[in-house]
Amino acid sequence: MANRTDHIEGEVKQRDRRLTRRIDASWPFRGPLARYALLGLAATGLVIAALTLLASVMVEDWSQRDIDLRSRLVFRSIRDQVAMAMTANPEIGLVPVFQRISEDERILALGFCTAQGQLRYATKEFPNSINCDSVKRGKSGAFTTAMDSGRRIHISSFPIAAGASTGHLLVLHDLAFIDERTSEARLYTVLALVGVTLGLGLLATTIFLALTRAWTRSIRGALIDTEPGTAPQAFQRNDFAISREVHAALSELRMERRFANGIHVEWSSKTLHRLLVEELPSSQVIVVSNREPYIHNRSSGAITLQSPASGLVAALQPVMRACGGTWIAHGSGSADRETVDANDRIRVPPSDPTYVLRRVWLSDNEQSGYYYGLANEGLWPLCHIAFVRPNFREEDWLQYRKVNERFADVVVQEATRDDPIVLVQDYHFALLPRMIRDRLPKATIITFWHIPWPNAETFGICPWRQEIIDGLLGSTILGFQTQFHCNNFLEAADRFMESRIDREHASVTFGSHETLIRPYPISIEWPPAALAEQAPVRECRDAVRQRFALPADVRIAVGIERFDYTKGILDRIRAVDDLLTCHPEWIGRFVLIQAAAPTRSKLGAYSALQTEAEQLVSKINARHDKDGFQPIRLVIRHHEPDEVFELFRAADMCIVSSLHDGMNLVAKEFVAARDDEQGVLILSSFAGASRELSEALIVNPYDTHGMAEVFLQALRMSPAEQRDRIRLMRDLVRERNVYRWAAQMLLDAARLRRHQRVMPSSRATEDRVPAQLALSTDYRKAAPI
Repeated sequence: MANRTDHIEGEVKQRDRRLTRRIDASWPFRGPLARYALLGLAATGLVIAALTLLASVMVEDWSQRDIDLRSRLVFRSIRDQVAMAMTANPEIGLVPVFQRISEDERILALGFCTAQGQLRYATKEFPNSINCDSVKRGKSGAFTTAMDSGRRIHISSFPIAAGASTGHLLVLHDLAFIDERTSEARLYTVLALVGVTLGLGLLATTIFLALTRAWTRSIRGALIDTEPGTAPQAFQRNDFAISREVHAALSELRMERRFANGIHVEWSSKTLHRLLVEELPSSQVIVVSNREPYIHNRSSGAITLQSPASGLVAALQPVMRACGGTWIAHGSGSADRETVDANDRIRVPPSDPTYVLRRVWLSDNEQSGYYYGLANEGLWPLCHIAFVRPNFREEDWLQYRKVNERFADVVVQEATRDDPIVLVQDYHFALLPRMIRDRLPKATIITFWHIPWPNAETFGICPWRQEIIDGLLGSTILGFQTQFHCNNFLEAADRFMESRIDREHASVTFGSHETLIRPYPISIEWPPAALAEQAPVRECRDAVRQRFALPADVRIAVGIERFDYTKGILDRIRAVDDLLTCHPEWIGRFVLIQAAAPTRSKLGAYSALQTEAEQLVSKINARHDKDGFQPIRLVIRHHEPDEVFELFRAADMCIVSSLHDGMNLVAKEFVAARDDEQGVLILSSFAGASRELSEALIVNPYDTHGMAEVFLQALRMSPAEQRDRIRLMRDLVRERNVYRWAAQMLLDAARLRRHQRVMPSSRATEDRVPAQLALSTDYRKAAPI
């Protein structure tokens, strides 16, 4: 019986040893441990070498400065005696004085050089190899190093003048003590670092072994304690809450590996849709904007469909096609009411419906006060440095609040759950995030401010600055085009609101709610849908030349935007005038096709701009007329995307001369249109796109002649240089497309929602943004997804 018991115990021990070996083999750091140890030793050696060198340099530098200081003290103490000796008759002997001073253990010798280069009063130890002619001199003193019999000698030379006599006092130090100090510093540094390294290594080894054993015991315990159909005891106890957090962390890690490292993800509508399915399952996405993606108008008795000229629409349209959901916007078309259902909804796009457009109706008074008034006569010029005075009227503010309340009610009506993801767009809805937060407290509200945000001093002009900032701080995440605009908002919130600013994590806490402030540079879809049906570049160029009756050798520049005073249209026209005036050889060989869509024509500043542009173009065309050829063609009408891309492909250069712009997607569209890798982008330094498209020719639109010279540079640029520049820009736009822009915001939303599910214990926990998310996105370092 005893033998059988011993046999069973032996089998159990063998089984335990086999199990232990299998578990140990699965420990993730066991395999590469030796490699990590070697790398650690190599890194430690490099650190020790670097710090030893640094210690040597610091000791030598400190010793040199100590010698310089001591030399100056010696000079100041005997300067008067030397001067007296120079003028005394008979002369006073200074050798005894110098000899007493040289008894200092650091001072080697002293001497005096006359103006004629004669060495006098030298002490006994003064080296024969050093003479007055070899000593460096200066008006306020000079320091040099010389070699004598294998030893380094530090020579300090100080000028002394007494009447008509001049000379230099020489103070010599033997630098051998510096070498001794340096050697000692290196030795002590190496010993200290080796000791610290050994101590840390011992501590790390102890912790590693302890963790390994604890991990092994926990796995073995879980395997032994688990019976079929039951969970491990560790999960049956209160430790399950910890397991839930670990599970969430692993889920987030999976997400980060698949999506967050955007340079390895080819963002497309499919990728974005997969992100929604995997990271935001069953979530409802609602977009709110003033401008609608499709406008139905009645023309000649028939209903026509128009896609508005809007960067916002161009960016959001592909995102909504990928995400689905609901887009809430103002119904501005003359036939919009005729095309919706009883709930004011219509599925779009018409050719392949993928999401719902919910239209909101506004009266003429509401449109005048909210849109034309506060939004575009107040906030638009306030946020753009274009030197147009903003106008703030109380009646406009009341209409603005009223319309924001209307849209907030519609968001609640369209929400099918209590925690939708709401994407609020632009300056028309500064109050909307707070209103939605009051109605749907669990909603994830991402507000994106498309236009620039001014500095706090400029924003202080607005009479309702506190109300606007309060409204925006109802957001979960508040996005801007650039980090600079984020900084401006943080400054404004700090100055005008009783809030807590966390600059490390870039967030603002107002009341009990924290809002993340993040840069999300907007972009375009890749590849652009309008590019799919485009003819080859040569055919596009032939079509444009034929349409505008242009000779075959004419170089074409294009400018395409809305008729807005922030776009610098007048400035680029004046630059064309300057180009042709300074370089008349280009008359008849260069043309600017300026396509400008009328916008906000009810406002005086916009109608006046159009009138001035027409008059200026007429004057310049008359001045540079050559056989009836007009160098500027101003086309004032709306252009559909396929027309815009045809112009892009036909052009030799595209001019974006914005006086101030949040991003400007025209620049990115031109780059995307040039699959032939030719063409030159001329881009204003005051457009947000210039921070990404650095290979463009950057101009200051206020410098007319400077911009004209850049036009000339573009005309003379070689095809090889054009290819190199535009290829880099195309790679950037391809990687940082609009799907990636949306993914940045949605990934941040997913992290927040996951954090709230894992830690739902308190309201404060829900409102507090996790530090991991606060640190997850940093566009300034150009490495966000």
